[in-house]
Formats: sequence, structure tokens, C-alpha cells
Amino acid sequence: MTRVRHTRRRVTTGIGALLAALLVALLPLPATTAPARAAAGSAVTVTGRKGPYDDFSKLKVTVHQTEQLRGQGVRITWTGGRPTQDGFTYDYLQIMQCWGDGADGPSREQCQFGAQGNGGQGGNWTALRQIGAGAADPAEKEYVGNGAGESYVPFRPADGGPGTTGSRDWTYFSSIDSNEEPYAVTHADGTGEFTFQMQSGQEASQLGCGEVVKRSGRTGTRPCWLVVVPRGGHDVDGGTGSNHRLETSPLTTSNWAQRLVVPLHFQPVGNTCPAGRAERRVTGSELVTEAISSWQSTLCAGAGSAKFAFSQSGEPSARDTLARPVAGSPHLAFTVDPLLRDGSARTPVHAPVAVSGLVVGFFVEMPGSGQLTSMRLTPRLLAKMLTSSYQKDVVSRAKEAPEHIKGNPLSLFHDEEFKKLNPAFDDWVPYLSPSSIMVQLESSDTTEMLWKWLRSDTEAREFLAGTPDPWGTKVNPYFEELHLDTGTGVNDFPKADPTRTTVTVGEESLEYGTTEIAPYVQDMHEGALRTRRGNNGSTTTAAAGANGSPAKLVNTPPLAGQRMVLAITDAASAARYGLQTASLRNADGTFVAPTSASLLAGVAAMKDSAEPGVLAPDPARAKGGAYPLASVVYAGAYTGTPAAERKDFAGLIRYAARAGQTPGATAGQLPPGYAPLPAALRTRALAAADRLEHAKGTAGGSGEGGPAGSGGSGTSGGGTAGTDGGAGGPGGASSGSGGDGANSGTGDGAAHRADPGGPDRQNTAHSGGLTPSTVLGIVRWVLIGVLLAGGIAGLSGPVLLRLSVRKSVRKPVRTG
Repeated sequence: MTRVRHTRRRVTTGIGALLAALLVALLPLPATTAPARAAAGSAVTVTGRKGPYDDFSKLKVTVHQTEQLRGQGVRITWTGGRPTQDGFTYDYLQIMQCWGDGADGPSREQCQFGAQGNGGQGGNWTALRQIGAGAADPAEKEYVGNGAGESYVPFRPADGGPGTTGSRDWTYFSSIDSNEEPYAVTHADGTGEFTFQMQSGQEASQLGCGEVVKRSGRTGTRPCWLVVVPRGGHDVDGGTGSNHRLETSPLTTSNWAQRLVVPLHFQPVGNTCPAGRAERRVTGSELVTEAISSWQSTLCAGAGSAKFAFSQSGEPSARDTLARPVAGSPHLAFTVDPLLRDGSARTPVHAPVAVSGLVVGFFVEMPGSGQLTSMRLTPRLLAKMLTSSYQKDVVSRAKEAPEHIKGNPLSLFHDEEFKKLNPAFDDWVPYLSPSSIMVQLESSDTTEMLWKWLRSDTEAREFLAGTPDPWGTKVNPYFEELHLDTGTGVNDFPKADPTRTTVTVGEESLEYGTTEIAPYVQDMHEGALRTRRGNNGSTTTAAAGANGSPAKLVNTPPLAGQRMVLAITDAASAARYGLQTASLRNADGTFVAPTSASLLAGVAAMKDSAEPGVLAPDPARAKGGAYPLASVVYAGAYTGTPAAERKDFAGLIRYAARAGQTPGATAGQLPPGYAPLPAALRTRALAAADRLEHAKGTAGGSGEGGPAGSGGSGTSGGGTAGTDGGAGGPGGASSGSGGDGANSGTGDGAAHRADPGGPDRQNTAHSGGLTPSTVLGIVRWVLIGVLLAGGIAGLSGPVLLRLSVRKSVRKPVRTG
């Protein structure tokens, strides 16, 4: 009995030491510089003025970011407003983005507005650049009868091109791509909030915000403006409009006089890399797109640095490109799963560069109460959405549901399981339902991870296999036949229901199906952008052709106050556009939102994949505060890559592992939506950069290093400097890995003395000297070594004692 107790005590002590080592390894090191706060202090508040009919003097509007902008969402809040009336008939704000370099703001001809139309909820549609509709403005002198049977304010683009020729001239923007907000809601307490989609010159060349221009003989970026026009209860003539609904444009003179103007300053748009730099093509995961976009300008600013041309692609495609290279193809891929091994002398090297994950982003307006700010989803609920198991996912609301899903809820918001988790939907409006969830078309590692999460949950797995939920909802039978409950390697989002619905216009008939109800998005960024706009792009409305052209299916933008859109997107894209994100239920039943802390907890729960040193997403292990859809993105390359490219790739990895992990909105930093790499992964990345740069091209082992704190695959914990360019894993001394060990002398001397944090030295090979975080890093690994030794010693005796003893289905076309 004494021996048993002693054995148990040794096991407990050993496991405690090992867990302590893991905890120390995963804690992030202090940043070498204070985190940047690019947007801090850039909020601007403006105050309204009385006006001839409605008093706006108490209105205060705050734009929460006005500097370092790009194509993104920006939060706008206000107080002191007049509560919006039902149906958006009056008392609301109209918000628009404009270009112009005047000191007092833009002219009305420089504002992007008028594509959405007005008329309240169901009124006669009128283009909002038309200023002759509704009440006549006695102050309007400039634009009267200037169009074909109308008066309108022309839009003039920033590049000096011709102005528009009518209120419905969509040469420069339309209802599909305009970012205007014609009906921003003010609540009963006079407050309001809206996330506005800012557009840089990249998204809207007609505005040109952030484009490099010369002004007064000096080169700079084109400034832009946010304009808010408050609307009250009276129209421009003092009346209340027909049916007490405002019908005039904010661009007419009297309304325009009440505008509030906020200057906007954008990051430079276009290629900021110096000419003549060597271009290195890289490809791969969308999870790293936002980070690479931020790092690019700083990466190519250093002397001798390369220009990295990133082409986004699904991870499986990127790995295949590297495995079967052709002339001019990329030689580095960003991937979640490891690169392929082909048995040749070249071996893959993997360096962790980013922590992010998949999220369910949403924009949901609650009738009468504003935007929904939180949502809980279980794996089974997501399985229902992804298998077109709601009636509205297969046929529009106006049509009768087909027999195979007739007994299921109309939509997610009508699902009893969803309402139980989200009490705000207990009394949901019966006739309102969200758009079907948007998903990307391309195959990816992260999509495979999501299906793996669904299969790991008993409820979701059984639902996919055909077991109804407790309220009787069944999986769409066309998806049941795909065996998604047992299939492995599913890395796309199938749309298997073949139902077609017929709609008519005049004497012409058209058909739509699930791909028109919920069109695929090109990538997750597009899904986030469409969500921000509140329009998933569905085309189910039949419209007669013009001038003899055939009828076609068109998109009907949802009404303000009834925009309800969800998308599977990445955390960085969701953060960029200010989307709300759902809390997902993890393996022990905890609902977890995607935060930096929960993403890192998800990483801590991961184990190595079949490739040592490459962590595998494993949603079934995410418990407690761990987010189940967290991912680590790796920069992967082969040792057989030309030496000059390997050196530049190593510089990219070093930048990503050092300065690139500083959170912030400034170019060169880690954008919102990412969690900074834990110290162990940073060290692993730096060691991988050394191995890649100094590779000898020999076969045998990836040299990736084992789990945090262990030696590398096939090497001792100390590694061997000067053989493959660095240590085998984060536990050893790495030649030139941020000062974490002795200089091996394999690089050039000048590079070894470079400052790794300097903006002009980010691509240098090595660095010298010890920063405070480096000293702490060394102490960390010494402590880990001691803890590991104690843990192994504690476990060795007991361990030795124990050792002794898709199928295609066709159906007829549906009509009706």
C-alpha cells in the first residue's frame, strides 16, 4: 500500500510539473514595444444645429475611428436624437461617405448617396439623388429641372470623370455596392448606433479615399468625409409629407444645410513598395490575408527586402501548388494542415505565423429595438443551417415549402432550440426570417475543421445521420444521403437540395434554387462584407427585361430595420467590418465567443498533427474557455527552394514572429481578429526561419521540433547549431532566433547586429543583443527545462512499472 501511495504521489508530481511547463510555454512574452493604439484618440464628435423646423441642437454624433482607415466597418453612435417612428416615416439619420479636399467638407456632388431609394416601408421608390420629388424646396436654386423630367444632384467622381446624367445613373455605384445608410434608427431614449462600411479607393475608385495625390505641390493621400444629415418630422416646406412620411432627398439645399461633417484619413492605397524590389510569390490561407495586407508595406520598406505578392487560395490548392511547382509558381504557402511529403530530398519546414479562427458573423436588426448584439449557437443549429434544413433555405417565404422539409421551422429564428438559447426571439415576428447563412465555394482546411467540430458533437452528429431534434426538426434528406456524420475529409459546403421553384413575370417563367436563395461567396471576406451591408445577394425576384432583353432574377435589398444576415467567415474579416459574432458551444457545453483569450485557449488544447511541430485543430478538445474553431496558420516551404527565396521567406517569418505580433490598426501591426502568437510558437517560428534559410537540402525529418518545450523531431532538446541552421525545437538554442542563443556564424555579420524591431531591418537574417522579453524568454526555457526534467523523473518510475506488467440525387422541378 505504501508503494502504491508513493507511486501515485510521483505520478501527481510529475504531471503537475509537465502541466506547469506547458502553461509557462503558452503564456505570451511581454511585447518588446508598447502595443500601438492607432485608432486611439481618433474619435470625433460633432453637434447638430437647430434648423428651421426641427431642433437638432442636442444631437451629438461620434465617429469612433477617423485615422488609419481602410475598407472596414466603423462604429458610429449618437445621443440627443428624435426617436424614429415605425416604418421609418420620419426622425432618422442619413449617413454617407464623400470625397473632397475643401476645408469645410465636401460638396453634395461629391457624396455617394441615392442608390437605395426612399418611400419608407413600401412607399413609392424614388432615387434619393432626385430633389424634385415630394415637397418643393424653396431654397433650391442650382438644380431645378436639370434632368429628363426631373431635378437631381449629379455625382462627380474623384478622378475628374463625367458626372452622372440622372438620379438613376448607376455608372459609379448602385444598391449592390453603395455604402450609404438612408435610415439609421434612433431609439426611444434618443440614442443610436450603427457600424458604417468605410470604402477606400480600392473598394470605391469614384471616391478615391487614400489614393496618393498631389495637392498644392505636395504628395499625400486624398482625404474623405463622413456626412450625417439628420431628418426630423418636417419636410423642406414645413409640411409633414404625404402620410406623414419624408419624401425629399438629404441632398436638397435645405436638408443639406443641416449636415454634420467629419474628416476621414485613410491609409495609403496601392503598391507602397519601392520599385525594383525582387518579388516573391506566396499563396494560401485566407486566415492570414488581413495580416499579410498589414505587414506588406513594412516588410518591403527595409533595405534589401523583397516584395511579397500574396495570392489567396484554399489551403489544399496551395499545398498542391508547392508540391508540384511549375515555372513562376509560389514557393511558400500559408496553410493550416501541413505540407505534403513526396519522399524526395527536399523536406517541408513549417513556421507558425498567426492565430485566428472561423466565426459565425451576423448583422441582425430587431424590429423596434435595434441591432442584436449577441447570439448563442450549438453545433446542431449550425448543422441545420448548413444542410438547408429550414424551409426558407429551400424556397422563398411567399411559396409553400416542399414536402421533404414541410414539418421543419421556417428559419433559424423560428427554431425552438434557437429560441431557448436566445430569449430575445421568444416573440419573434412570424413573417420575418433571416437570409440563409453565407458560405464560401472554395475547399479549405478551416471548412474541414468546422465539419469535424459538428461530427465531434453527439447532437449534431446524430442530426446529420437523420435523428430528429427534440422538437421534431429533421435534416434535409438530400444531405443525409451525403453521410456527413461519418465522412472525413469533407472540406467544402455542399448545396445538395435540387428543388427548383418557378416564378413568372409577364409571360416569362424563371426558376431559382438554393444557390440563388443563398449564393456562394467568393471568399470569407466577401461574406463579411455582404453581412455588413445586410444583403446576402440572393436573386429570387423576377424582373422584366428592358428594351426587349429577357427577364431575369434580381436581388431585392432588404428593408431597413429588417436586415438579418449570417455568414461563416474568419475572425479578422468579422473584426474588420465590425460584425457581431456568435458564441459557440464547445466540448464541455460552455458557450464561448471568439476573443484573443479564447483563441489562445483553443490553441493550448491542440496536439501535434502527423507532422511533428504542426498543431492540428481539434474542436473536440476545446473545453472551458477554449474557442472550438481556433486555428494556427503556418508558413510552409520546402528546403529545395532556391537559396535567395529561402532567405527572403525567412525574413518574412521573422517579421511575422516579432513585430508582426504587435496588435494594432497601423500598417505593419497585427490587425484585430488575431491573437498574438504564444511565446513558444514565436520561438518555434524563429527556429524554423533559421532552418529554412540555412537548409542543406538533405532528407530525413522535418526538423520542426516537438510540442512546446520539447526537442525537435530527431534532435535533442538543445539542437545543433550550424547543421540545419538552428535548433530542433523551441527548447534549444536557435542560431539567430531573436537573440535566444549564441550566434552560429552562418549569416553575414552586419545582419547579426541588426535591430529586429526596426522598420528598416525587418528582413535581416539575425539580430544581436538581448531585449527584456528575450531575457524573459531565456529564463522561461530554463524554467521549462527544469520542470520537464522533474516531470519526467516523477513519471519514469511508475511508467516503467506499468510497462512491465457523396451521392448525386435527381428530383423533378418544383413549381408554384
